[in-house]
Amino acid sequence: MANKKDPEKNPEHGWAQVLQPFFNDNVLIINKAVNGRSTKSFINEKRWDSIYKQLKKGDYVFIEFGHNDQKIEDPSRYTNPHTAYRYNLIKFVKESREKGAIPILLTSISRRNFNEKGVLVPTHGDYPLETRLVAKEYNVPFIDLEYYTELLEQSYGPEKSKLLHLHYKAGENAYYDKEKADDTHLSLLGATTIAQIVVDQIKLLESPSLLKIKKEIQK
Repeated sequence: MANKKDPEKNPEHGWAQVLQPFFNDNVLIINKAVNGRSTKSFINEKRWDSIYKQLKKGDYVFIEFGHNDQKIEDPSRYTNPHTAYRYNLIKFVKESREKGAIPILLTSISRRNFNEKGVLVPTHGDYPLETRLVAKEYNVPFIDLEYYTELLEQSYGPEKSKLLHLHYKAGENAYYDKEKADDTHLSLLGATTIAQIVVDQIKLLESPSLLKIKKEIQK
């Protein structure tokens, strides 16, 4: 989701980085996502506190984690999906609502992870499941982005889906000094396509709390 540095030169883009043009000027996207953070490190680095302090009634808070919560080799980031991860999501939801803001939960985007048979294999374990359960239990507007990005990856297929990510041969892109094969992070095409998916799903959500933001989507 994060804003990447040097956007004019850097092929990598976060999907929230390209979200603003999908909305009218009445909506301001403030992207607080940062590469490499889990729910745990985002909280411990006081990044959530900085958001919480600024939240106002009527703000929308898009919450997508999971990629880095599963870093089991890193105690500063890893969370058990059924305990710490779950309760961190609940914290974000409850504290957003304390301020009169509207939380929206999203599952993690799919990685490009095709096996030798061309089957897209999931990589996020139980983190998306816990996001779904928290959304249901706390009646939070919910976008199953893992599902829709799985469909996206599958529609492109094992080879063409490289275009959604960062695949470059040595010397092919001036930003990289050697070969790049990144199946997690997004190209401009991947980021823009996923941002469109998010906007399309916002339109379909039936929560009355989302009526205002729906009206501000560019036609």
